[in-house]
Amino acid sequence: MEYKINDISLSEREIEVTLPFDEIKTDVENEVKKQTKSIQIAGFRKGKVPPALIKKMYGDALEYEASEKVANHQFWEIAKEKHLHPIGQPSMTDIKFKPGEDLSFKVKYEVVPQLDIKDYTGLTIEIPKFEVKDEDVESEIKYIQKANSTQEATDVVGEDRNFILDLEMKRVDDSGEVVEGTKPENLQIDLTNERVQQEILDNCKGKKTGETFSFSFTDERTEKDEKGEDKKVSEKYIYSAFIKGIKKILAPELNEELIKKVTKDKVTNETDLRAEIRKDIQGYYDQRTDEMIQDKLIGLIVKNNDFVPPVSLVNNILEDMVKNEEETAKKQGYKKYDKTEAANRLRKNAEFNVKWYLIKEAIEKKENIVISDEELNELAAKDAEKTGIAVDKLINYYKSSNYGEKLIDKKVYDFIKEKNIINNVDPEKLLQTDTKEQA
Repeated sequence: MEYKINDISLSEREIEVTLPFDEIKTDVENEVKKQTKSIQIAGFRKGKVPPALIKKMYGDALEYEASEKVANHQFWEIAKEKHLHPIGQPSMTDIKFKPGEDLSFKVKYEVVPQLDIKDYTGLTIEIPKFEVKDEDVESEIKYIQKANSTQEATDVVGEDRNFILDLEMKRVDDSGEVVEGTKPENLQIDLTNERVQQEILDNCKGKKTGETFSFSFTDERTEKDEKGEDKKVSEKYIYSAFIKGIKKILAPELNEELIKKVTKDKVTNETDLRAEIRKDIQGYYDQRTDEMIQDKLIGLIVKNNDFVPPVSLVNNILEDMVKNEEETAKKQGYKKYDKTEAANRLRKNAEFNVKWYLIKEAIEKKENIVISDEELNELAAKDAEKTGIAVDKLINYYKSSNYGEKLIDKKVYDFIKEKNIINNVDPEKLLQTDTKEQA
């Protein structure tokens, strides 16, 4: 037997094999015998057709079919003996055979690439430094009061924003006439909503039930012209709003009763409540910052070590991603889900995930990042105190589930976070920098 392995890429190989006829003669003959046992011709019992008659009817077809099976079997024998470790489904790209002559074939297959990773330490990234502002806390206080507020009917819109309006909206032209082809629309507007435009706030003040006020806005968008080129379109909308009803939002006093209610008796006064709110918001900011650090570092490391990932692994990940998204869509009530569109949209994410998975494994190996038995024992001891589950059962769970992989993931992330430079910068300045780079 002669064979040669050609490297197509980091993830692809093609093996060329030539087998002397003497080495495969018996295998080909045995395969042909298996096929002849299933051949049935009128006048003969199944499997009892004379070989000469079969040869006359089928020619060399049975030998050619047998050679393919022999080639496939030989590939897997070579793969096992030579430790080729193919993944996915190998494909026969070429086969040459004539009865009585040598068999030669080519098989293309994928492997897990052996990565020589670089530039994954000593990198510098900029991350926005989010800090809790007094207005953040105040906004949360207002939300708490709004969530526990009551409403009462009133006749006039006051100076503050604590009102809800029931309106009948009509689209009108510059002269106040209803635009042809449009119909009145009933709408409820909560003036405390920050997205309510200023013109509505200004024009409805002092208005009573049964009265009308107007407002307008300009819709600026990009559309395709007849030649398929982008063009900017600006369209003005004017509305006449008839006030059908007005409700006043009555915010409750921020007293001990309300504070105990919203915190489930955790705190009882406004000072402690504000401190808890600040702590919770900062915790959210810290988590968001950590996610940004992880995303930026991983993105940069993948960019520095880019390669073509194995298609079979990408397809496996992609299949799971599409399946999960489809299940989510069904739960949310979507009746139609385009799997082809989803697969095209999610493929780059799947490729990125495979790249990072393989790079992460290479980092683990190169830096000898493992979870020791001592670390597992320490973790199990802590979790045992919290859960009441025996230490040995927890350790068995860690080892038998994918929990150990999560622990490794965290260690890798902690490693790259420690070995790279993270600069905290003003969020506004970073936004301006990112915008310039994208432009």
